[in-house]
Amino acid sequence: MYFNNQTIVFLNGKFEKATNATTSLYDQTVHYGYGVFEGIRAYSTEGGVKIFKAKEHYERLKHSCEAINIPFNYGVDDLIDKTYELLAINNFKDAYIRPIVYCSPNMSLTKPNEVFIMICSWEWGAYLGEKLLDLCVSSFCRPHPRSIKVDAKVCGHYVNSILATSEAKATGYDEAILLDSEGFLAEGPGSNLFFEKNGILYTPQTGNILPGITRATVIDLCEKMGIKMELGLYTQDYLENADSAFLCGTAAEIVGINSLHKKAFPQKWEDSLGKKLQIAYKNLVLEKS
Repeated sequence: MYFNNQTIVFLNGKFEKATNATTSLYDQTVHYGYGVFEGIRAYSTEGGVKIFKAKEHYERLKHSCEAINIPFNYGVDDLIDKTYELLAINNFKDAYIRPIVYCSPNMSLTKPNEVFIMICSWEWGAYLGEKLLDLCVSSFCRPHPRSIKVDAKVCGHYVNSILATSEAKATGYDEAILLDSEGFLAEGPGSNLFFEKNGILYTPQTGNILPGITRATVIDLCEKMGIKMELGLYTQDYLENADSAFLCGTAAEIVGINSLHKKAFPQKWEDSLGKKLQIAYKNLVLEKS
């Protein structure tokens, strides 16, 4: 699904076949989830293949490493260049890109002895699909911000996301919404949440969420489009009584929500602010007017 015998990856300064790329079963990242990653998209535009907000993503990769004491010995601009080269080698135009910084063998709970980087890519549609989603509120909450670095994209953090999504799908839903440790709306397992009420858009404030790059793009689009929006702490009933809602993230892009606990949102998706932003976002990444 993600690679074949011809796929090339970038591994520790070299391009090589994915089928030949190896790592140790004793890596600290394998045993403890002590590593960081990014999710990035490239799009085929009229001006050629363009990586959307490449600098912001690699800067966040650097921030994530620094937040959890993993040395980051790579230049952001060089990583961007290597990523464009990787796309060209694989002849990818519309693609998802996954850089991961991982740690060498170390069975102690200490900073890594050595750090490696791998960048891979594959052609991938919208992560949550194109249809409107039926969501539930998960029984799992987001980790407490004093227990982890919530603004870092750390490998081990996503066990929480896997549990929430698996629970949702096992009970007949497409995806979950997680509350934070205080009971306020937080985010999806791999995406940020927005909801609309009376022509105003709302989204949870930072502090208990991963402040997504797509989330920041949506906020910027709202300002440019004259859409009023507010950031704050919102309880579950705010979402239950919303007119419409959507999730956003690099992998998911912008995807509308049909219902929460099988209760459909009253506003048609086609008439919502989310739909307008979905169109604007697609035009932005494709560099259309």
